[in-house]
Amino acid sequence: MTDSETGMHPSPPPGRTDDELAALDVTALLRYGIGFGGSHRTTLFGDGAVGAAVVLDRQGVLPRAVAFLAGVVRSGGTTYAAALPEPVPGDAAAQLVRGWLQSAASVVRTVEGDHDVARWLESVAALMALRRTYRTRAVGPESG
Repeated sequence: MTDSETGMHPSPPPGRTDDELAALDVTALLRYGIGFGGSHRTTLFGDGAVGAAVVLDRQGVLPRAVAFLAGVVRSGGTTYAAALPEPVPGDAAAQLVRGWLQSAASVVRTVEGDHDVARWLESVAALMALRRTYRTRAVGPESG
């Protein structure tokens, strides 16, 4: 008997772990997602955004720093943001994010492209905030 015959829906495929998502090549995802769009863009805004959120969260970057960077990209452009000495706080995180921005800047040719990069950064910031909220709720209120 098939799932359609039983009236049951197939289970969604298992999700990726944080470690798997953190291992994604966000630099390449940005280059292809911004440069080509289509399924590459879907992957960038899906797994790529979650992977970036995991990596930045693990490095102690706050969501508001990524949201602020999105605003810089929106107003100054991806190339401008890629040249910042510290696009996000922390040496390792700044170097990583600068590489991401440089990759995106290599294919951004229009203001709309800059807005796509800014939207992606806003997505990463939102995912980071959700993860922090969930972690706080999972731990529960402090006693005392």
